[in-house]
Amino acid sequence: MTTLRIGNASGFYGDRFDALREMLTGGELDVLTGDYLAELTMLILGRDRLKDPAAGYARTFLRQLEECLGLAHERGVRIVTNAGGLNPSGLAAAVRQLADRLGIPVRVAHVEGDDLTADHPGSLAAHAYLGGFGIAECLRAGADVVVTGRVTDAALVTGPAAAHFGWQPGEYDRLAGAVVAGHVLECGAQATGGNYAFFGERAHDLRRPGFPLAEVLEDGSCVVTKHPGTGGFVDVGTVTAQLLYETGGARYAGPDVTARLDSIRLTQDGPDRVRIEGVRGEAPPPTLKVGLNRLGGFRNEVTFVLTGLGIEAKAALVREQMTDALAKSPPAEVRWDLVRTDRADATTEETASAVLRLVVRDPDQAVVGRPLSGAAIELALASYPGFHVLAPPGKGAPYGVFEAVHVPQGDVEHAAVLDDGRRIVVPPARDSLVLDDVPEPEAPEPLPDGPVRRAPLGLVAGARSGDKGGNANVGVWVRSDAAWRWLVHTLTVDRFRELLPETAELGVVRHVLANLRALNFVVEGILGAGVAAQHRFDPQAKALGEWLRSRHLDIPEDLL
Repeated sequence: MTTLRIGNASGFYGDRFDALREMLTGGELDVLTGDYLAELTMLILGRDRLKDPAAGYARTFLRQLEECLGLAHERGVRIVTNAGGLNPSGLAAAVRQLADRLGIPVRVAHVEGDDLTADHPGSLAAHAYLGGFGIAECLRAGADVVVTGRVTDAALVTGPAAAHFGWQPGEYDRLAGAVVAGHVLECGAQATGGNYAFFGERAHDLRRPGFPLAEVLEDGSCVVTKHPGTGGFVDVGTVTAQLLYETGGARYAGPDVTARLDSIRLTQDGPDRVRIEGVRGEAPPPTLKVGLNRLGGFRNEVTFVLTGLGIEAKAALVREQMTDALAKSPPAEVRWDLVRTDRADATTEETASAVLRLVVRDPDQAVVGRPLSGAAIELALASYPGFHVLAPPGKGAPYGVFEAVHVPQGDVEHAAVLDDGRRIVVPPARDSLVLDDVPEPEAPEPLPDGPVRRAPLGLVAGARSGDKGGNANVGVWVRSDAAWRWLVHTLTVDRFRELLPETAELGVVRHVLANLRALNFVVEGILGAGVAAQHRFDPQAKALGEWLRSRHLDIPEDLL
């Protein structure tokens, strides 16, 4: 059975610049992918294109390729990336110009059809999430470099796998296996020890984790690993953590297939090798997700520092003063947050201080600009004792709003544009299945009663959290059957809300993934209008899971 070795060299726009070269020189590869897009990135690229219609793609990729295109060509490694962003044809043309200048004979193709901005007036960027078969058509036609716009992150793996193994639409189990492999690879070093809950338990060098690769087999199973000698580590825990990242229920839907996350089986296959098998797939949903990004207005903030005694009284005074000062032209949205970082009898001024953050938003930049900065600065000698701010507020900056909508698959013309200009239209999925929640599996027997100790959840459980629009997910997993028997009965939705009071008034849905010994919680609306709106202190919910792990509850002593 032949093996297709697919690596990843980027998990986001701004990831480690040298990763492309490291992956090309560190060991054998057939395909190297790069994921540069996220909800926030699409907004950033949209603003770039407002200034320059020829922009809209990840320029970092082009600079990386200038150093590495010859190396990839010499080693026969094909490159597949979504760095095309809002302008895949523009990036493809730039890659051809680069190749001509360097004298490297490569064929460059691109995928288009995701751009639906014209159909959504008022949006800065509206893009459908396409699947992997456009990428597959480019590779089957001989492309050495494939550039896409907004495809699903996993499509960067499903496309090459479908091209290599000859998979066709409808081979759902194989495609689902590749989707799972793609989801593990998409965030780069998060699969090799980066951002890992139990990082302190391992003696491995985590200063510079290597990037992951998957050895994909014809049946859709794979082994996740990394190049020899690179930093970090790959084990069942690091792969589990990434599988839970930014997912919801047991059904993980995409344009080509819905992968059943509850069917995944993970086994350690040797040092830095984790085998993924048993993945089942179903027909995809009849619609495609479309990410809408628009400018929501203007935002400004000021952070007051409150030091020493009477923190609450100081906060109340400056809040009253600022409210009066802004009353003539009140912003549409005003938010105050008092963060008690202060300690009693502190040995440094910083640890004796709390911060009071004021954030204002309004459609009119003038409302959040000079009125706020003037009001804050004018209080410098007329407010609470010790008055100062971390930085003077500016004139107000635009913020974005993300919204997900869905359109019928047939409404989008997914196309592969080959190096010679030929255009191959990729038909929509021939079958579809409306998504339904999977019934919760029967829980194992709870642990017998025994002595317990009040301790942080994180002594037993790992977690990883992230954002999907205005929602956040928190995946929680354990590493033994006994711990699973305790977790599944203990960490209910009600207990989750108790441990994270910020979620108490929000919708919380729990999904059980027994094969992974994991619970996945989706918290609805905690991020407001998405990361670009900066609705809360942690706008992408990156540390929500670590907050949960720090919370104390009664844990059986046998598990500690």
